[in-house]
Amino acid sequence: MEKIIFVVLAFLILCFVLYLGGSAIIKGSKAKNENRKDKLDEYENEIENTTSNNDHLSEEIKKLNELLKSGVLTQEEFEKAKKKILDN
Repeated sequence: MEKIIFVVLAFLILCFVLYLGGSAIIKGSKAKNENRKDKLDEYENEIENTTSNNDHLSEEIKKLNELLKSGVLTQEEFEKAKKKILDN
């Protein structure tokens, strides 16, 4: 009788330990996936900002080029302004 009680209690304790381990693994996996999604969102936002910055820079350089072609700017002034835009 004592052996049966011991085996049942040992089985219940083993089940409880396995349950705790399994739930910890599942929570860790969920947290890892959420972290991946957050990092992916940050990366996509960074790409959008870079693309928007590049679009802005190209528009500014196009405007400078138009001013150069129309004769408002000299080649030297154009180069200085372009360098200033690209350095920022």
